[in-house]
Amino acid sequence: MRDLFYFVRRLLRNVLGRLDFLPPLLARIVIGFVFVKSGWGKLHNLDQVIGFFTELGIPAPGIQAPFVAGTELVCGALVGIGLATRLAALPLIGTMVVAIATALWEQIEGLNGLFGTSEFLYIVLLVGLVTGGGGRLSLDALIAGARSWDPTGTGLAAARSGVSSGA
Repeated sequence: MRDLFYFVRRLLRNVLGRLDFLPPLLARIVIGFVFVKSGWGKLHNLDQVIGFFTELGIPAPGIQAPFVAGTELVCGALVGIGLATRLAALPLIGTMVVAIATALWEQIEGLNGLFGTSEFLYIVLLVGLVTGGGGRLSLDALIAGARSWDPTGTGLAAARSGVSSGA
């Protein structure tokens, strides 16, 4: 019975270890889709967004609305494809903090209310992307891999990175 337990444990570790690309990929897809769609919608309805920002008391709504729309569109697209993921996620966290503080704060009752908002859950996903990066299936990972690639096979790329080529 003990051998069966260790066999199943090892099997699960091997299978789940190969799926470690999935959480950041799913987070990027969700964040990218939501923010690109939101930014696009804001850009095509700027008058309404400016009016809403004015109602919320956000300063300079005529400047803030297109800025937020552009930020959501561009940074959402970057996160979605996994390019400059960590950097692009930061302004999106800022927009969600402002959204919670201005549009939602009066409706939130306690931590349960805060944790149940989609804006807070986006912040959680974005913090995961800031700390963990875009994952193996991102353009960030592709670029990092290309930077360490050694087409000559001489070990020069490894020497530059301080890694021994083993030769």
